[in-house]
Amino acid sequence: MSAPAALIEKLNARTQGNPFYLEELLNYLRDRGLKYTLEREMLLQAVMRHDGHFEPEEMMLNLRQEGHRVAKATIYRTLNLFCEAGLAQARHFGTQTQYDNVSHKGHHDHLICTDCGKIVEFENCDIERLQEEVAALNGFTIKTHRLELYGLCSRCRH
Repeated sequence: MSAPAALIEKLNARTQGNPFYLEELLNYLRDRGLKYTLEREMLLQAVMRHDGHFEPEEMMLNLRQEGHRVAKATIYRTLNLFCEAGLAQARHFGTQTQYDNVSHKGHHDHLICTDCGKIVEFENCDIERLQEEVAALNGFTIKTHRLELYGLCSRCRH
């Protein structure tokens, strides 16, 4: 059973045209007996605005600059909830955890600078094909994978 259409329509105007993700969140919350709050809506909007990886502290600073008051613990809890709902993804790069808005991305891999922490997302069909070949040669079917390449970016190399 999906979220009521009237609620979706009402909230869509406030969620920057992301009705699918709003409905996903509403259904996830309803199925678990959790409430849809204005704070969760604000955080969903903030996540949907991000094109790349972000840290919770960065999100908190951005929200405060916009005049919103939200506790760091609320941001962490809500980001974890969004990950469970499939709206965001937590990625662990070395000692730092960053989050990623998965709404407008397919599968991608990462280059991570070990000095400055810069993260570059990339897609490469040849790498994907080689991974499938290696898996097949070893009798595996890949369900999911993560490729992270660590090194120095051009700025840190010089």
